[in-house]
Amino acid sequence: MLEVTGLEVAYGRAQVLFGVDLAVPAGSLACVMGRNGVGKTTLLNAVMGVLPARGGRVVFDGRDVTRMPTHRRVRLGMGYVPQGHETFAQLTVADNLRVTWEASGAKDRGAVDEALDLFPRLRPFLKRRAGFLSGGQQQQLAIARALVTRPRMLILDEPTEGIQPSIVTEIEDAIELLHRERGLAVLLVEQYLDFAMRLADRFTVLDAGVVVHEGPGRDLADERVRGLLAV
Repeated sequence: MLEVTGLEVAYGRAQVLFGVDLAVPAGSLACVMGRNGVGKTTLLNAVMGVLPARGGRVVFDGRDVTRMPTHRRVRLGMGYVPQGHETFAQLTVADNLRVTWEASGAKDRGAVDEALDLFPRLRPFLKRRAGFLSGGQQQQLAIARALVTRPRMLILDEPTEGIQPSIVTEIEDAIELLHRERGLAVLLVEQYLDFAMRLADRFTVLDAGVVVHEGPGRDLADERVRGLLAV
């Protein structure tokens, strides 16, 4: 579904990613891990076209999207949930979902109801401005917004960061349902090791902009992996 080959990304003269390779097979859940500042968010932003690639290729479902603008990648089926519970703060929950659905060009009106079924906590707040939701509710809304575009791959940047445990569980359950039962491919950046261990089919560890380890999800319990992630 997604193949990243030799990806290099820089901010001006400061290079952040050095020849990163990453593969996410159709229907799988891949987790990118690593300490703070190693390039995880940069990787996702480059995959989505938010940042330009200095070198390498990004291929989605057999199509080279390396130079393709972000909105076209979304229309091909890449749904992105950036770090930081991003929503349209001045719009209501309902309008956040409607505006995103309309902008995506999706024709299936059932997508909004399905997203709300995954996060029923949002239903009582449909008329509330998103800026007045709790952090956990905003994160659920951010994921729901990505889902109304009917993505073929969901890309999540640290969805559990700063979230209360009860909503972390709800988010985990939703991701598991999307992946295990609906076969949605997922690319996840996550620092919470136990969360990743429960969900990941495969993982990649970054350090200083390069891949230093990768393997099946069961290997996340290995002490070597824990050492690479230790602060």
